[in-house]
Amino acid sequence: MENTPTYSNWKQDHQGFLETLTGKHVFVLFSGGCDSSLALSLISRAGQEFGFDLEAHGAAFPVHRYTEAEKAKLSTFWNQRGVTIGWHTLAESDKALEEAQDPCLVCQGVRKEMLRDSLPRFVRTWEDLVLVTSFSLWDLASYTMEHLLADLSSTPEQGDAPGKNKRLMETAQRFYPSLKMKEGYTVFRPLIRYNGNDILRQVEKQGIPTLSIPCRYQASRPKRILERYHERMALRLDYERLLAFAKRCLNLPRSSSFTAMEKDRYLGHIF
Repeated sequence: MENTPTYSNWKQDHQGFLETLTGKHVFVLFSGGCDSSLALSLISRAGQEFGFDLEAHGAAFPVHRYTEAEKAKLSTFWNQRGVTIGWHTLAESDKALEEAQDPCLVCQGVRKEMLRDSLPRFVRTWEDLVLVTSFSLWDLASYTMEHLLADLSSTPEQGDAPGKNKRLMETAQRFYPSLKMKEGYTVFRPLIRYNGNDILRQVEKQGIPTLSIPCRYQASRPKRILERYHERMALRLDYERLLAFAKRCLNLPRSSSFTAMEKDRYLGHIF
């Protein structure tokens, strides 16, 4: 049976968690893409039903995608739904990406730095914070392939290199729908059970606008390559099977490996 990300299906999957959000400070990371747009739609509707407020923050980077017209289009739509998007300008140009060997890695670093620097200014109390991010099942599959290929291509002399271990920790924590951290805040990933094509269909069905300017560097992302392969082969992913595989074959760390981390380490280096 298809696991379609309608609101009713999604609520059934997460109702126990959603019921704990009354009075919490729900902080949604928004990019304007399909995944984050559906995540914002679901969590904002849940806020009305379960009685919690949220704020959405968008990192306007790479610069070429986030024109004033694009931001205005998205802001207008979400304002009509009672959600205000707080846009963060991270750079004046994309020069750093144009000069980078791996522009996607640089972009991720810039976004992480924004979160690390700006989040403390918006947090009322860490115990009330719920940090919402929009990774999907496609992301988890691409991470799994990344680590399998890395294991196959590495030599015994390379062993468990520090960079490899750090990347494993970064990607492994994204397999868990929610993490309750030691300082009291929570990380919530509302879409990791859903396939990308199902997410796209729901966004189109609901008439949710997304960024219309494609990223110049998207062809280098392994996630996009995997998506195109699955679309052509009409394949579907299953969260529980993928999670079991990752635990068995990748030695996926337990959730406690992350929940015990100090927030400076987790938000500054892992998240």
